[in-house]
Amino acid sequence: MDSIYLDNAATTQVRDEVIDTMASVLKSNYGNASSTHGFGRSSKSIIESCRKRIASHFNALASEIIFTSGGTEADNLVLKSAVKDLKVTHLITSKIEHHAVLHTVEQLAIDHNIKVSYVSILSDGSIDYNHLETLLKSSEKTLVSLMHINNEIGTILNLQKVADLCKSNDALFHSDSVQSVGHYHLDLQKIPIDFLAASAHKFHGPKGIGFVFIRKNSGLKPLIHGGMQERGVRAGTESIHDIVGLDASLALSYENLDIETNQVKSLKTYFVEQLKTHIEGVKFNGCCSDFDKSTYTLVNVCLPVSEANAPMFLFQLDLKGIACSKGSACQSGSDKGSHVLTQILSEEDLKKPSIRFSFSIYNTKEEIDSVVETLQTLIKPSDS
Repeated sequence: MDSIYLDNAATTQVRDEVIDTMASVLKSNYGNASSTHGFGRSSKSIIESCRKRIASHFNALASEIIFTSGGTEADNLVLKSAVKDLKVTHLITSKIEHHAVLHTVEQLAIDHNIKVSYVSILSDGSIDYNHLETLLKSSEKTLVSLMHINNEIGTILNLQKVADLCKSNDALFHSDSVQSVGHYHLDLQKIPIDFLAASAHKFHGPKGIGFVFIRKNSGLKPLIHGGMQERGVRAGTESIHDIVGLDASLALSYENLDIETNQVKSLKTYFVEQLKTHIEGVKFNGCCSDFDKSTYTLVNVCLPVSEANAPMFLFQLDLKGIACSKGSACQSGSDKGSHVLTQILSEEDLKKPSIRFSFSIYNTKEEIDSVVETLQTLIKPSDS
Protein backbone atom coordinates (compact mmCIF):
# COMPACT_ATOMS: atom_id res chain seq x y z
CA MET A 1 0.00 0.00 0.00
CA ASP A 2 1.11 3.59 -0.64
CA SER A 3 2.04 5.92 2.19
CA ILE A 4 -0.70 6.49 4.74
CA TYR A 5 -1.25 9.94 6.18
CA LEU A 6 -2.77 9.91 9.67
CA ASP A 7 -1.41 13.21 10.97
CA ASN A 8 -4.33 15.48 10.12
CA ALA A 9 -4.17 17.24 13.49
CA ALA A 10 -0.80 18.61 12.33
CA THR A 11 -2.08 19.71 8.94
CA THR A 12 -4.55 18.58 6.29
CA GLN A 13 -4.53 17.98 2.56
CA VAL A 14 -5.83 21.03 0.68
CA ARG A 15 -9.07 20.37 -1.20
CA ASP A 16 -8.80 20.45 -4.99
CA GLU A 17 -11.61 23.01 -5.18
CA VAL A 18 -9.68 25.29 -2.85
CA ILE A 19 -6.51 24.99 -4.93
CA ASP A 20 -8.44 25.86 -8.10
CA THR A 21 -10.02 28.91 -6.46
CA MET A 22 -6.67 30.14 -5.14
CA ALA A 23 -4.94 29.62 -8.49
CA SER A 24 -7.60 31.69 -10.26
CA VAL A 25 -7.14 34.57 -7.82
CA LEU A 26 -3.34 34.36 -8.05
CA LYS A 27 -3.58 34.72 -11.80
CA SER A 28 -6.25 37.38 -12.09
CA ASN A 29 -6.47 39.40 -8.87
CA TYR A 30 -2.97 40.60 -8.12
CA GLY A 31 -3.72 44.17 -7.10
CA ASN A 32 -2.67 45.44 -3.67
CA ALA A 33 -5.84 45.78 -1.61
CA SER A 34 -4.55 49.07 -0.16
CA SER A 35 -4.22 50.68 -3.61
CA THR A 36 -6.97 53.08 -4.65
CA HIS A 37 -7.05 52.18 -8.36
CA GLY A 38 -9.32 49.57 -9.89
CA PHE A 39 -6.96 46.65 -9.37
CA GLY A 40 -6.65 47.47 -5.68
CA ARG A 41 -10.37 48.04 -5.21
CA SER A 42 -11.09 44.69 -6.82
CA SER A 43 -8.74 42.92 -4.39
CA LYS A 44 -10.20 44.84 -1.45
CA SER A 45 -13.71 43.80 -2.48
CA ILE A 46 -12.68 40.13 -2.60
CA ILE A 47 -11.15 40.30 0.88
CA GLU A 48 -14.17 41.98 2.42
CA SER A 49 -16.55 39.50 0.78
CA CYS A 50 -14.49 36.66 2.28
CA ARG A 51 -14.50 38.34 5.67
CA LYS A 52 -18.28 38.69 5.61
CA ARG A 53 -18.83 35.04 4.63
CA ILE A 54 -16.40 33.79 7.27
CA ALA A 55 -18.10 35.86 9.96
CA SER A 56 -21.50 34.47 8.95
CA HIS A 57 -20.42 30.92 9.88
CA PHE A 58 -19.99 32.06 13.49
CA ASN A 59 -22.86 34.53 13.75
CA ALA A 60 -20.24 37.25 14.15
CA LEU A 61 -19.76 40.71 12.66
CA ALA A 62 -17.42 41.01 9.68
CA SER A 63 -15.49 43.67 11.60
CA GLU A 64 -14.74 41.08 14.31
CA ILE A 65 -12.73 38.87 11.93
CA ILE A 66 -9.06 39.84 11.54
CA PHE A 67 -6.85 37.83 9.18
CA THR A 68 -3.52 36.58 10.54
CA SER A 69 -0.76 34.22 9.43
CA GLY A 70 -2.36 31.47 11.54
CA GLY A 71 -3.20 30.37 15.06
CA THR A 72 0.16 31.17 16.64
CA GLU A 73 0.05 34.81 15.58
CA ALA A 74 -3.58 35.06 16.66
CA ASP A 75 -2.76 33.71 20.13
CA ASN A 76 0.19 36.07 20.49
CA LEU A 77 -1.86 39.07 19.37
CA VAL A 78 -4.57 38.44 21.94
CA LEU A 79 -2.37 37.56 24.90
CA LYS A 80 0.25 40.27 24.42
CA SER A 81 -2.24 43.04 23.72
CA ALA A 82 -4.41 41.95 26.65
CA VAL A 83 -1.48 42.48 29.02
CA LYS A 84 0.03 45.54 27.35
CA ASP A 85 -3.06 47.43 26.23
CA LEU A 86 -6.02 46.03 28.20
CA LYS A 87 -4.00 46.06 31.44
CA VAL A 88 -4.65 42.40 32.28
CA THR A 89 -2.58 41.46 35.34
CA HIS A 90 -3.74 37.87 35.86
CA LEU A 91 -3.65 35.11 33.22
CA ILE A 92 -5.40 31.79 33.82
CA THR A 93 -4.50 28.90 31.53
CA SER A 94 -3.62 25.20 31.77
CA LYS A 95 -0.41 23.23 31.44
CA ILE A 96 -1.78 21.26 28.46
CA GLU A 97 -2.27 24.26 26.14
CA HIS A 98 -0.52 24.57 22.80
CA HIS A 99 2.92 26.15 23.15
CA ALA A 100 1.69 29.17 21.21
CA VAL A 101 -0.20 30.00 24.40
CA LEU A 102 2.07 28.45 27.05
CA HIS A 103 5.32 30.00 25.85
CA THR A 104 3.66 33.39 25.30
CA VAL A 105 2.20 33.35 28.80
CA GLU A 106 5.59 32.40 30.27
CA GLN A 107 7.29 35.27 28.46
CA LEU A 108 4.61 37.74 29.52
CA ALA A 109 5.14 36.71 33.13
CA ILE A 110 8.84 37.49 32.76
CA ASP A 111 8.45 40.74 30.85
CA HIS A 112 5.51 42.22 32.74
CA ASN A 113 5.61 40.48 36.11
CA ILE A 114 2.00 39.38 35.83
CA LYS A 115 0.35 36.63 37.85
CA VAL A 116 -0.16 33.29 36.07
CA SER A 117 -2.49 30.58 37.41
CA TYR A 118 -2.81 27.08 36.00
CA VAL A 119 -6.17 25.36 36.29
CA SER A 120 -5.95 21.76 37.48
CA ILE A 121 -6.18 18.93 34.95
CA LEU A 122 -8.16 15.77 35.72
CA SER A 123 -6.90 12.29 34.87
CA ASP A 124 -8.90 12.18 31.62
CA GLY A 125 -7.30 15.40 30.38
CA SER A 126 -10.28 17.66 31.04
CA ILE A 127 -9.98 20.78 33.16
CA ASP A 128 -11.30 21.03 36.70
CA TYR A 129 -14.15 23.52 36.27
CA ASN A 130 -14.52 23.93 40.04
CA HIS A 131 -10.87 24.93 40.30
CA LEU A 132 -11.31 27.37 37.43
CA GLU A 133 -14.24 28.97 39.22
CA THR A 134 -12.09 29.34 42.34
CA LEU A 135 -9.26 30.95 40.36
CA LEU A 136 -11.71 33.42 38.87
CA LYS A 137 -12.55 34.81 42.32
CA SER A 138 -9.96 37.49 41.92
CA SER A 139 -10.00 41.27 42.12
CA GLU A 140 -7.32 41.53 39.44
CA LYS A 141 -8.11 42.11 35.77
CA THR A 142 -8.11 38.56 34.43
CA LEU A 143 -7.97 36.78 31.09
CA VAL A 144 -8.59 33.04 30.73
CA SER A 145 -6.93 31.24 27.81
CA LEU A 146 -8.09 27.64 27.31
CA MET A 147 -8.15 25.69 24.06
CA HIS A 148 -11.44 24.32 22.75
CA ILE A 149 -10.02 20.96 21.64
CA ASN A 150 -6.67 19.71 22.84
CA ASN A 151 -4.43 19.08 19.84
CA GLU A 152 -2.73 16.02 21.36
CA ILE A 153 -5.45 14.08 23.19
CA GLY A 154 -8.60 15.57 21.69
CA THR A 155 -10.36 16.54 24.93
CA ILE A 156 -13.24 18.97 24.33
CA LEU A 157 -13.61 22.03 26.54
CA ASN A 158 -17.13 23.18 27.39
CA LEU A 159 -16.77 26.60 25.77
CA GLN A 160 -20.21 27.76 26.86
CA LYS A 161 -19.56 26.88 30.50
CA VAL A 162 -16.16 28.57 30.60
CA ALA A 163 -17.43 31.65 28.76
CA ASP A 164 -20.34 31.99 31.18
CA LEU A 165 -18.01 31.58 34.18
CA CYS A 166 -15.70 34.26 32.82
CA LYS A 167 -18.53 36.65 32.09
CA SER A 168 -20.05 36.24 35.56
CA ASN A 169 -16.64 37.00 37.08
CA ASP A 170 -15.81 39.95 34.79
CA ALA A 171 -12.92 38.07 33.16
CA LEU A 172 -11.96 38.02 29.50
CA PHE A 173 -11.96 34.68 27.68
CA HIS A 174 -9.68 33.65 24.82
CA SER A 175 -9.74 30.22 23.20
CA ASP A 176 -7.28 28.64 20.80
CA SER A 177 -9.89 26.91 18.64
CA VAL A 178 -7.53 25.80 15.89
CA GLN A 179 -8.59 22.14 16.19
CA SER A 180 -12.33 22.87 16.22
CA VAL A 181 -13.05 25.62 13.68
CA GLY A 182 -14.22 23.91 10.50
CA HIS A 183 -15.12 20.78 12.47
CA TYR A 184 -17.75 22.12 14.89
CA HIS A 185 -20.42 24.83 14.70
CA LEU A 186 -19.69 27.79 16.97
CA ASP A 187 -22.27 30.53 17.53
CA LEU A 188 -20.35 33.47 18.95
CA GLN A 189 -23.52 35.35 19.80
CA LYS A 190 -24.62 32.56 22.12
CA ILE A 191 -21.13 31.88 23.49
CA PRO A 192 -19.84 35.08 25.16
CA ILE A 193 -16.23 34.48 24.21
CA ASP A 194 -14.01 37.52 23.67
CA PHE A 195 -11.24 36.15 21.44
CA LEU A 196 -10.85 33.05 19.29
CA ALA A 197 -8.01 31.78 17.08
CA ALA A 198 -8.31 29.68 13.90
CA SER A 199 -6.03 28.36 11.15
CA ALA A 200 -7.03 27.31 7.62
CA HIS A 201 -4.64 24.38 7.24
CA LYS A 202 -6.52 22.42 9.91
CA PHE A 203 -9.63 22.19 7.71
CA HIS A 204 -8.21 21.48 4.24
CA GLY A 205 -7.14 25.03 3.49
CA PRO A 206 -3.73 26.63 2.83
CA LYS A 207 -0.98 27.09 5.41
CA GLY A 208 0.09 30.54 6.52
CA ILE A 209 -3.40 32.01 6.87
CA GLY A 210 -5.86 32.12 9.75
CA PHE A 211 -7.93 34.59 11.66
CA VAL A 212 -8.61 35.91 15.11
CA PHE A 213 -12.12 36.74 16.28
CA ILE A 214 -12.00 39.90 18.37
CA ARG A 215 -15.23 40.87 20.08
CA LYS A 216 -16.41 44.36 19.08
CA ASN A 217 -15.08 47.21 21.22
CA SER A 218 -12.59 44.97 23.01
CA GLY A 219 -9.86 47.60 22.83
CA LEU A 220 -7.28 45.16 21.48
CA LYS A 221 -4.36 46.89 19.73
CA PRO A 222 -1.96 45.64 17.00
CA LEU A 223 0.98 43.37 17.59
CA ILE A 224 2.41 44.12 14.11
CA HIS A 225 2.76 47.77 13.10
CA GLY A 226 3.38 49.38 9.74
CA GLY A 227 0.08 50.01 8.01
CA MET A 228 -3.66 50.28 8.55
CA GLN A 229 -4.60 46.94 7.02
CA GLU A 230 -7.11 44.72 8.83
CA ARG A 231 -8.86 47.70 10.40
CA GLY A 232 -5.58 48.84 11.91
CA VAL A 233 -5.20 45.68 14.00
CA ARG A 234 -2.74 43.76 11.79
CA ALA A 235 -0.37 45.60 9.46
CA GLY A 236 0.94 44.03 6.26
CA THR A 237 -0.24 43.57 2.68
CA GLU A 238 -3.01 40.99 2.68
CA SER A 239 -2.39 37.64 0.97
CA ILE A 240 -5.53 37.64 -1.14
CA HIS A 241 -5.21 34.13 -2.55
CA ASP A 242 -4.68 32.70 0.95
CA ILE A 243 -7.69 34.57 2.32
CA VAL A 244 -9.77 33.22 -0.56
CA GLY A 245 -8.44 29.74 0.24
CA LEU A 246 -9.42 30.14 3.88
CA ASP A 247 -12.90 31.29 2.90
CA ALA A 248 -13.41 28.46 0.38
CA SER A 249 -12.13 25.70 2.68
CA LEU A 250 -14.23 26.91 5.60
CA ALA A 251 -17.35 27.14 3.44
CA LEU A 252 -16.86 23.61 2.10
CA SER A 253 -16.20 22.27 5.59
CA TYR A 254 -19.45 23.67 6.94
CA GLU A 255 -21.49 22.82 3.84
CA ASN A 256 -20.46 19.18 4.16
CA LEU A 257 -20.07 19.05 7.94
CA ASP A 258 -22.66 16.39 8.81
CA ILE A 259 -21.64 13.98 6.05
CA GLU A 260 -17.91 14.42 6.57
CA THR A 261 -18.16 14.28 10.37
CA ASN A 262 -19.93 10.92 10.14
CA GLN A 263 -17.35 9.70 7.64
CA VAL A 264 -14.39 10.61 9.84
CA LYS A 265 -16.15 9.47 13.02
CA SER A 266 -16.70 6.03 11.47
CA LEU A 267 -12.95 5.78 10.79
CA LYS A 268 -12.08 6.65 14.38
CA THR A 269 -14.69 4.20 15.68
CA TYR A 270 -13.31 1.44 13.48
CA PHE A 271 -9.72 2.20 14.48
CA VAL A 272 -10.56 2.12 18.20
CA GLU A 273 -12.38 -1.21 17.76
CA GLN A 274 -9.53 -2.75 15.79
CA LEU A 275 -6.92 -1.63 18.31
CA LYS A 276 -8.91 -3.08 21.18
CA THR A 277 -9.31 -6.34 19.26
CA HIS A 278 -5.80 -6.81 17.93
CA ILE A 279 -3.39 -4.91 20.21
CA GLU A 280 -3.45 -6.43 23.68
CA GLY A 281 -2.54 -3.92 26.36
CA VAL A 282 -3.25 -0.78 24.28
CA LYS A 283 -4.39 2.23 26.31
CA PHE A 284 -6.24 5.31 25.13
CA ASN A 285 -4.77 8.46 26.60
CA GLY A 286 -7.14 10.86 28.29
CA CYS A 287 -10.71 10.38 27.11
CA CYS A 288 -9.86 10.12 23.40
CA SER A 289 -11.92 6.93 22.94
CA ASP A 290 -15.00 8.64 24.41
CA PHE A 291 -16.86 10.38 21.58
CA ASP A 292 -18.84 12.57 23.98
CA LYS A 293 -15.75 14.01 25.64
CA SER A 294 -13.25 14.09 22.76
CA THR A 295 -13.11 15.15 19.14
CA TYR A 296 -14.00 12.69 16.38
CA THR A 297 -10.79 13.53 14.50
CA LEU A 298 -8.05 11.88 16.56
CA VAL A 299 -6.94 9.25 19.06
CA ASN A 300 -3.82 9.17 21.20
CA VAL A 301 -2.75 5.67 22.19
CA CYS A 302 -0.17 4.32 24.62
CA LEU A 303 1.25 1.17 23.05
CA PRO A 304 2.57 -1.91 24.91
CA VAL A 305 6.18 -1.44 23.87
CA SER A 306 9.22 -1.80 26.13
CA GLU A 307 11.24 1.22 27.20
CA ALA A 308 14.16 -0.06 25.10
CA ASN A 309 12.11 -0.23 21.90
CA ALA A 310 10.03 2.91 22.51
CA PRO A 311 12.42 5.62 21.19
CA MET A 312 12.50 4.26 17.62
CA PHE A 313 8.86 3.25 17.35
CA LEU A 314 7.61 6.38 15.55
CA PHE A 315 10.59 6.18 13.18
CA GLN A 316 9.73 2.55 12.40
CA LEU A 317 6.18 3.57 11.51
CA ASP A 318 7.59 6.24 9.21
CA LEU A 319 9.78 3.63 7.49
CA LYS A 320 6.61 1.62 6.88
CA GLY A 321 5.07 4.65 5.18
CA ILE A 322 2.75 5.61 8.03
CA ALA A 323 2.65 9.30 8.96
CA CYS A 324 1.52 10.00 12.51
CA SER A 325 3.05 11.82 15.48
CA LYS A 326 3.97 11.64 19.13
CA GLY A 327 2.31 14.97 19.83
CA SER A 328 2.13 18.46 18.38
CA ALA A 329 3.99 18.91 15.08
CA CYS A 330 5.42 22.10 16.58
CA GLN A 331 7.46 19.94 18.96
CA SER A 332 9.12 17.86 16.25
CA GLY A 333 12.87 17.62 16.75
CA SER A 334 12.53 18.12 20.48
CA ASP A 335 14.00 15.54 22.83
CA LYS A 336 11.44 16.42 25.46
CA GLY A 337 8.35 14.29 25.91
CA SER A 338 4.81 15.57 25.53
CA HIS A 339 3.99 18.28 28.06
CA VAL A 340 0.34 17.21 27.72
CA LEU A 341 0.87 13.51 28.49
CA THR A 342 3.19 14.40 31.37
CA GLN A 343 0.15 15.86 33.13
CA ILE A 344 -2.03 12.75 32.87
CA LEU A 345 0.09 9.59 32.48
CA SER A 346 1.91 7.50 35.06
CA GLU A 347 5.72 7.35 35.06
CA GLU A 348 5.46 3.78 33.72
CA ASP A 349 3.26 4.74 30.78
CA LEU A 350 5.42 7.76 29.96
CA LYS A 351 8.23 5.32 29.15
CA LYS A 352 6.10 3.69 26.44
CA PRO A 353 5.43 5.24 23.03
CA SER A 354 2.25 7.28 22.85
CA ILE A 355 1.20 7.97 19.27
CA ARG A 356 -1.39 10.40 17.94
CA PHE A 357 -3.34 9.19 14.93
CA SER A 358 -5.61 11.80 13.35
CA PHE A 359 -8.08 11.32 10.52
CA SER A 360 -9.69 13.16 7.61
CA ILE A 361 -12.10 12.57 4.74
CA TYR A 362 -9.18 11.36 2.64
CA ASN A 363 -8.54 8.31 4.82
CA THR A 364 -10.08 4.84 4.36
CA LYS A 365 -10.84 1.71 6.38
CA GLU A 366 -8.29 -0.13 4.25
CA GLU A 367 -5.64 2.23 5.54
CA ILE A 368 -6.77 1.59 9.09
CA ASP A 369 -6.43 -2.16 8.54
CA SER A 370 -2.94 -1.67 7.19
CA VAL A 371 -1.89 0.49 10.16
CA VAL A 372 -3.22 -2.02 12.71
CA GLU A 373 -1.47 -4.85 10.87
CA THR A 374 1.78 -2.88 10.90
CA LEU A 375 1.44 -2.18 14.61
CA GLN A 376 1.02 -5.89 15.22
CA THR A 377 4.25 -6.66 13.38
CA LEU A 378 6.23 -3.92 15.17
CA ILE A 379 5.13 -4.76 18.69
CA LYS A 380 7.44 -7.57 19.74
CA PRO A 381 6.24 -10.50 21.89
CA SER A 382 8.84 -9.45 24.45
CA ASP A 383 7.08 -6.07 24.75
CA SER A 384 3.84 -7.57 26.01
